[in-house]
Amino acid sequence: MELRQLQYFVAVAEEASFTRAAGRLHLAQPGISAQVRQLERELGQPLLDRSGRSVTLTEVGAAVLPYARAALAAVEGARQTVAEFTGLLRGQVTLGLVSGAAPAREAEAASLLADFHDVHPQVDVALAADNSERMLAALQRGELDVALLGTVDAEPPAGLSFQIVADEPLVAAVVPGSPLLAVADDGRIPLTALRDHPLISLPRGTGIRGVLERACADAGFRPRIAFEAAGPQLLVGLAARGLGVAVVPESAAAGEPGLRTLSFRGARPRGRIALAWRADGPPGPAARALLERLRTALGTTGGRGVWTEAKT
Repeated sequence: MELRQLQYFVAVAEEASFTRAAGRLHLAQPGISAQVRQLERELGQPLLDRSGRSVTLTEVGAAVLPYARAALAAVEGARQTVAEFTGLLRGQVTLGLVSGAAPAREAEAASLLADFHDVHPQVDVALAADNSERMLAALQRGELDVALLGTVDAEPPAGLSFQIVADEPLVAAVVPGSPLLAVADDGRIPLTALRDHPLISLPRGTGIRGVLERACADAGFRPRIAFEAAGPQLLVGLAARGLGVAVVPESAAAGEPGLRTLSFRGARPRGRIALAWRADGPPGPAARALLERLRTALGTTGGRGVWTEAKT
């Protein structure tokens, strides 16, 4: 039994496909198939059921899978331990980033990762862009080491830790002729004033959309979403054409020509971006080193947004 056979078996089991496993491992499919069959011959039992449209685990395969993962983790742990003693970090870190970050913030992320690579050239960083809801789930499953994501709550869900790196109020961006201006008092409106207006918002699964829906529910109504767009700047552009009321972070609408911004009275909904990781810490020294660098570089903010998110 060889480690690569266990690695191929785990990849096929997780991808439910020899083709996808080959793509993930950057290897030819026939070689993976041959090695898994050799493993099955050595164990004397089939581990995978290949009869359906997707590959599934047999009863024996399901029982063997945790041991295969544990063996691979033990080997990686040994390598990382040696790397820590030699002072040279190696391995791969998977970092999740909110989709649709503003260009300046994407450049900031690229600069942070470039600096990290200069210090730790043997660490590969894999980037995964997705919406916040899916990244939270991926963190909890252990598929991501660290993520920057939008959050409805300032406190993390069970099993995760947060460092809030952006926190700013949401505002309503409207054209000068909007009826909402007539009900505004010193540039503020109650959230209930949005009840009968078409709204422009980020898609479901994003932190800002979750904040908007929760705030409206607390106010006793369901928001009427007329348009969904991929990022705050596009939302603002649609609002400027008179297509509805854009609910966006305050910084996204600041100084936008042809638009007025209205704050909300009372409990003001807020857009937050969090640096998130598993509560028990990233599994390896490379991921821990990247997390520490991000925590130091991004810091904690209670003001303007550091990131904006959208859905892919």
